[in-house]
Amino acid sequence: MEMTMSRIHSHERVLTATALVALTMLAWWHLIMQGSADGMSMSMPASSDWGLQMLGVSVLMWSVMMIAMMLPSAGPMILTYTRVYQKRRANGSALVPTWLFVVGYLTIWVGFAIFAALAQWSLHQSTLLSSAMGHVGPLLGGSLLIMAGAFQFSGLKQACLGKCRTPLSFLTTEWREGRTGAFTMGLRHGAFCTGCCWALMLLMFVGGVMSLVWMVALAVYLLTEKLLPRADDISRLVGGLLVLAGIALPLVMA
Repeated sequence: MEMTMSRIHSHERVLTATALVALTMLAWWHLIMQGSADGMSMSMPASSDWGLQMLGVSVLMWSVMMIAMMLPSAGPMILTYTRVYQKRRANGSALVPTWLFVVGYLTIWVGFAIFAALAQWSLHQSTLLSSAMGHVGPLLGGSLLIMAGAFQFSGLKQACLGKCRTPLSFLTTEWREGRTGAFTMGLRHGAFCTGCCWALMLLMFVGGVMSLVWMVALAVYLLTEKLLPRADDISRLVGGLLVLAGIALPLVMA
């Protein structure tokens, strides 16, 4: 019986990991298929004025981008959650699907996607973007780089990063029972994750909104920051480089 349950649990974890990979790949596939002919930036219907339809398209694209970029780095937390609830279920706790935790996590990032789309709309209407899907000018871009770099040294950044890097510790301190509890834990993890990464995400306005190159670079870095040892040192090193890049950008592009 114990061996049978072990196999069932292993099968569930494999299915969970497969679903995460499939969803991530689907999100990247969608972004790539929406790319321009040169594959370097994302296309969007041409319009000088943003209406609700354009804003909706932007929200959708940012949401898909958040799934593609952030779901891989949340994988260890999601799989750890699956293991923990399997053990609790074996001790008589009620079944709580992992997808409730995932939905809670992604809800926070969809909220960020709405914020980013509104920021994109505001920048476009203010003619601060080179195009609807373009980038900001050197002065604003440099300011965003400096802000993101400085945030890498902040206590908030390090505290949120610590929560994201220690799945078992997070679940131990944040555990809540039931379906509502699973969703709430997902929300809280999403909030810590957003608190860790929001400033870096805004750098999409520097490299070009929906730029595939910047998306991949940020996704790889965020995954590295959460998985590799000595993440604090890596974070501060990148912060210093971003500040220097922010100072240099207006000078180089002047």
